[in-house]
Amino acid sequence: MQINHAEIARLIPHAGKMCLLDSVSEWDAVKIKCRSRSHLMQDNPLRTDGQLSALCGIEYAAQAMAVHGGLTGLTDRLPRAGYLASLRDVVCRRSRLDDMEGDLIVEAEQLMADETRVIYQFAVRVGAIEILSGRAAVVLDVGIST
Repeated sequence: MQINHAEIARLIPHAGKMCLLDSVSEWDAVKIKCRSRSHLMQDNPLRTDGQLSALCGIEYAAQAMAVHGGLTGLTDRLPRAGYLASLRDVVCRRSRLDDMEGDLIVEAEQLMADETRVIYQFAVRVGAIEILSGRAAVVLDVGIST
């Protein structure tokens, strides 16, 4: 089931141009695959000096993880926020995202999850060219139950 940009924007706290993903093309209980063309936009909010660093792919991956959490109902309620706690084994194979034509494909696979934290492995690519990969741990702010 394909999920569009408007539906993604309802699942994550990012608004306007900072909501970077265009669609979810596939997802299940542990994996998500998203697409975006926002890496080609001249007004991408992550651009610096007219360029979009490949390391910005981490934000694309983090948004894919947040969308996955919203779609799968990881916790009993949507967290107020998720905080990137650590990155591991990050490999960056290119210096820029904005010089890559074609859809940016962002894939994430949940390796571990409980109500307060999740760990995903992720990869960002264009076509067969992998740009960035690694693992991310996210701490969830789910509030205090009363």
